[in-house]
Order: sequence, then structure tokens, then C-alpha cells
Amino acid sequence: MPQAQAVNPIVNFVPLILIFIVFYFLLIRPQKTKEKEHEKMLKSLDKNNEVVTASGIHGTIVNVKDKTVILRIDENVKIEIEKNCIAYLKKS
Repeated sequence: MPQAQAVNPIVNFVPLILIFIVFYFLLIRPQKTKEKEHEKMLKSLDKNNEVVTASGIHGTIVNVKDKTVILRIDENVKIEIEKNCIAYLKKS
């Protein structure tokens, strides 16, 4: 009866390592770069920027505070929201 050759235990982990590498380059790394771009955008917010919030509200920044911004969404209508709720700047 021929004996089965012993397989190196590291060989068993190679597919798992390859899957992790694929996940890193396809999911984790792009998400981190997107987060960095969003943080950079939030730091560059200034008065009179037109923005869209995560909930879809369009407005113009009236005042920038440490953690919040005040948006003018209509004539004499202003709201205060958290900075991280701003999805993106509208292109002028």
C-alpha cells in the first residue's frame, strides 16, 4: 500500500492568504483612499461652498464650526448639521 505524502501545513494556508490579498486590493484599499479623500474634502469646507448632504439636502454653507456647519437651504431657512454628514461638494 503506498503511503500518502504529508502535506506541508503552510501549503494549506496559501489559498486563504491569496483570498486576503485579493480582498485587500479590491475592497479595503480603495475604501481607505475614499475615506482619506472625504476627510480632505471636509477639512477644506469654506463659506459659500455648495454642498449635498448624505440625506440629499442641497445647501450653501453659511458658517463653518469645529464639528458642524450651518447650511442655508432656502431663503431664511438655515440648518446646522455635522460635517461628516456632507456627502460631496457641488461642482460650480
